[in-house]
Amino acid sequence: MRRWDLREVDVKPHQPEVLHSQGEGRTILILLPGGERLQEHQVHERAWLLVVDGEIEIVDGGDPVAAGPGFLAIFDPNERREVRARSDARLLLMLAPWPGDGHPSLHAA
Repeated sequence: MRRWDLREVDVKPHQPEVLHSQGEGRTILILLPGGERLQEHQVHERAWLLVVDGEIEIVDGGDPVAAGPGFLAIFDPNERREVRARSDARLLLMLAPWPGDGHPSLHAA
């Protein structure tokens, strides 16, 4: 068993910490400073976004959704979204299957 206390992992802003990336999925811990954002983006995999700490806002084409600790959002593959930090936010991003269909690593020579 591998385990983490997500509130204690030493993660730095702008340096996501890949906790696990083997087999069927990838798990990434992100520290997003208050006032900053993950600009509109999408991934090839299904994405689970868990707010561990802090307050964020998610924009996915509709009205913004406010979220705090314990909030979980699930995005379909290639679904676009933007995440804005209302305060310093610690986020866990889980991607599966890893890598997803169309991921650039699958086309490496």
